[in-house]
Amino acid sequence: MAKCVTCGSELHPERAEKYNYCTRRECREQNARPLTIAAVAVNKSADQYLVLDEQTRQDLAAGKYQDQRKSASVSTGPLREGTRAAPAGPTPGTRPRTKPRTKPGRRTPAPPPRRAWTKAQEDLALIYSARGMRPDEIAERLGVSRSTATEMILAARSRANR
Repeated sequence: MAKCVTCGSELHPERAEKYNYCTRRECREQNARPLTIAAVAVNKSADQYLVLDEQTRQDLAAGKYQDQRKSASVSTGPLREGTRAAPAGPTPGTRPRTKPRTKPGRRTPAPPPRRAWTKAQEDLALIYSARGMRPDEIAERLGVSRSTATEMILAARSRANR
């Protein structure tokens, strides 16, 4: 059986497949190595995050994650760790977008959140949750959707913690 390199306790076989230290705080703090994460701009709506290892470095240098539609305008210089290309600014002749003006001192208060359940349902949801029922089971019992049952449990817990 494998042993922790820090404290000498036995490691679970599944843990020993990837790690040589146990899950105690002291052992993790002494042996864990942080991962370097690289954000790769894939398209307008999302970035892809990759662990920056040797293979990923080679792929980035080869231009694997470069947007083919913008390949003519993207520089192919060397990549430095921790840097990203700056987002494109406004096109020449246009003004940048600004927030609409509001009158100073005039704020309209946000309406209070409207709940789709009663306090009795919220209390029952909390009791059922404390008994170990899953949100889908609670939702079926109370005749609400699973997301509403989850919201009821969270609301009851936050009310109880106040």
